[in-house]
Amino acid sequence: MSTTERPRILVVGGGYVGLYAARRILKKMRYGEATVTVVDPRSYMTYQPFLPEAAAGSISPRHVVVPLRRVLPKAEVLTGRVTTIDQDRKVATVAPLVGEAYELPFDYLVIAMGAVSRTFPIPGLAEQGIGMKGIEESIGLRNHVLEQLDKADSTTDEDVRRKALTFVFVGGGFAGAETIGEVEDMARDAAKYYTNVKREDMRFILVDAADKILPEVGPKLGAYGKEHLESRGVEIYLSTSMDSCVDGHVVLKNGLEVDSSTIVWTAGVKPNPALARFGLPLGPRGHVDTSEKLQVQGTDYIWAAGDNAQVPDMVGRRAGNPNAWCPPNAQHALRQAKVLGDNVISGMRGFPQKEYSHANKGAVAGLGLHKGVAMIVMGKVKIKLKGRLAWYMHRGYHGLAMPTWNRKIRIFADWTLAMFLKREVVSLGAMETPREEFYEAAKPAPAPAAAKPEGEKAKAS
Repeated sequence: MSTTERPRILVVGGGYVGLYAARRILKKMRYGEATVTVVDPRSYMTYQPFLPEAAAGSISPRHVVVPLRRVLPKAEVLTGRVTTIDQDRKVATVAPLVGEAYELPFDYLVIAMGAVSRTFPIPGLAEQGIGMKGIEESIGLRNHVLEQLDKADSTTDEDVRRKALTFVFVGGGFAGAETIGEVEDMARDAAKYYTNVKREDMRFILVDAADKILPEVGPKLGAYGKEHLESRGVEIYLSTSMDSCVDGHVVLKNGLEVDSSTIVWTAGVKPNPALARFGLPLGPRGHVDTSEKLQVQGTDYIWAAGDNAQVPDMVGRRAGNPNAWCPPNAQHALRQAKVLGDNVISGMRGFPQKEYSHANKGAVAGLGLHKGVAMIVMGKVKIKLKGRLAWYMHRGYHGLAMPTWNRKIRIFADWTLAMFLKREVVSLGAMETPREEFYEAAKPAPAPAAAKPEGEKAKAS
């Protein structure tokens, strides 16, 4: 860690906002003007829109993450968690991966902790559910689905087979619809290599409490997305929810009951609950309350943006909606980060700060290979696309939005190779317990049973 007397800008979180804000600050900062410190439990940033494609094997998982130390060579990157913040003393407590927690003084603070999966107290969910917020979960889902096909192909137990080939996805937003579309695509391809498994044997179920899926792209494209998934054999149950999933026995509120080994939870997100310990002003749903300049209300040295912030939507408010807030999506997070970085530099130098204002540019979603929906907003005109052209828009937009040219090139290389080579359908489930086989080989052999004396042998006979 730095021992200089320069002011410290502490960035809590290394996701979209943390990475982009730190890059912006370092770019705008004069040499030696301040020390930028980024603290995050992971040493990399995950580009979450690509998680469904990583789960389907269309992109290498390593290409979906950006190493913080490589992208921020002029910053301090600490792998750990900020557990408390003392605003009076301007000190944060950092709990590293190993060792004792320590205090870290700061002069300026950026809160960029993002969001976590929004869950409910559903019996069995914690034990059975698979999230889709991190690359680890994406890899785990891919391996898990392929393992279920392996099980179904090799078992003679019809109940085990049926449970293995039933896949339940809860949540019909971007994450849920894109993930079920990509995974169904992968499973359909993989089934070609199995003797006893066909696509007709599998059951894909999508559940959402709302009355539509993909609300971000509008009702017409959402309806098209629903029809498209249903045409591929996906069962979609709207205006319902999951009551329980104990031991994989899924019970829906509409009365449907199925046994499933795969329950994927993508039913929304909520601000990181650690924010409640920081003493910051929070909105009704737990977001940090900020002004239009991304400064935390009531402070002049703390900024926040992204999924953990409640940022006023100035475009909506100027249009007459006094309660308009920016939605928690990547489009806003990336743009807020740049404004936040500029405002930190301006605040540090005593210059006026600018407000964040950004009109919605639309939304894109991929539903599997060569399938997607897209809504492009150009002023007052909305262009709606579906099918292969929308899929190209989805890949183009997110491919260019991926941080660093290193990762952009790797992503486009993955896609280019996939045009000529078949998709990999290898399950690497043993990755989750890589030492198990070695342990079995290296553990001491059990001691042989002691031989009984002759007299005892005679008695026993």
